Amino acid sequence: MTGTLFTNARLIDPEAGTDTIGALRVTGGRIAEILAGPADATGDTVIDCGGKCLAPGIVDLGVKICEPGERHKESFRSAGRAAAAGGVTTMITRPDTLPTIDSPEQLEFVSRRASEAAPVRIHPMAALTKGREGREMVEIGFLLDAGAIAFTDADSVVADTKVFTRCLTYARSLGALVIAHPQEPILSKGTAATSGKFASLKGIPAVSPMAERLGLERDMALVEMTGARYHADALSTAAALPALERAKAAGLDVTAGVDIHHLTLNVLDIGDYRTFFKIKPPLRDEDDRLAMVEAVASGLIDIISSMHTPQDEESKRLPFEEAASGAVGLETLLPAALRLYHAGALTLPQLFRAMALNPAKRLGLPTGRLAAGAPADLVLFDPDAPVVLDRWTLNSKSKNTPFDGARLQGKVLKTYVGGSEVYAA
Repeated sequence: MTGTLFTNARLIDPEAGTDTIGALRVTGGRIAEILAGPADATGDTVIDCGGKCLAPGIVDLGVKICEPGERHKESFRSAGRAAAAGGVTTMITRPDTLPTIDSPEQLEFVSRRASEAAPVRIHPMAALTKGREGREMVEIGFLLDAGAIAFTDADSVVADTKVFTRCLTYARSLGALVIAHPQEPILSKGTAATSGKFASLKGIPAVSPMAERLGLERDMALVEMTGARYHADALSTAAALPALERAKAAGLDVTAGVDIHHLTLNVLDIGDYRTFFKIKPPLRDEDDRLAMVEAVASGLIDIISSMHTPQDEESKRLPFEEAASGAVGLETLLPAALRLYHAGALTLPQLFRAMALNPAKRLGLPTGRLAAGAPADLVLFDPDAPVVLDRWTLNSKSKNTPFDGARLQGKVLKTYVGGSEVYAA
């Protein structure tokens, strides 16, 4: 059987933690072998990578696609194109749509639409409670059978501790992964920034970072009680990290993520009430940002995601307090993450461990690695190519990116899913 041989590639292997020049052969949609030296290309289609980086495709955990209900903001087709252009080969989609994805029928609808419209792999999550209202648990068993990869109410916190405990207990009995948004909901309600001098000077309603710590401490206690599998979707404060560290040291089945905006931006970027910088949780102080970067480097935080949240112009062109939260991130995730590489804070294997290997492992997917037998989901990119981002060139229907006009370094050249090219710059 003939295959495809990627030669002269800078292979980024997050599993081995290596960054080496070599070749990679793909056969039948899977990686057949990794070669350290010159390779025999007889019978193969040869792709000369020109010394650029070849890495596992990104597995983006927590993408919002607005089907059904808000297709004007994002569709599976537009999100799929954006993902491919950003080197994202697998999207793990959120259930916070209109209506909420909380029944097998709705889950089957989005799975069918995804397979029809998107060039990349899509695995949908289902809601944890009906309507994401925190009152009644969904049919976790039926939704697992229908293909739900995990369960989450997204940024809606299940405030009723008894309901959340039941959800965790039932999820544990079925081996399901619960993904939560750790915030204390009463303290966080109606706020738009992190408390401090900046928020006070700007007159923005603010929340203490302790709200995140309180939310995570509660969740860790309930995970300890129930033994459930748990993932914190987007930590953002240094105050929350000790609770995560204690939980991991105690052997709890707990992982945590951080979104790219909290790794590369801080509260001062809001400037003069720029609503593209309004996200949830709100941007934090620089000390918190640095603590998040260090936690990724040490492995305390496992996953980096885009938390892609499309919003239309009408919902962003409002006073800061009233504007919708969220930013698109599928196409900006990799170039923004490369800021950390160019700053010397993280190596490329460390970045792809957090963006590809760890989310795939947490979700039980075979992707996210450069290894014989793994699916040939790959991204070829130039980490040094200069880019001035223009939001109007993004493939997403919504253009709400905080990186509009930013000078970035890093460009996706080609993206492959199952060995087939789905994007070329």
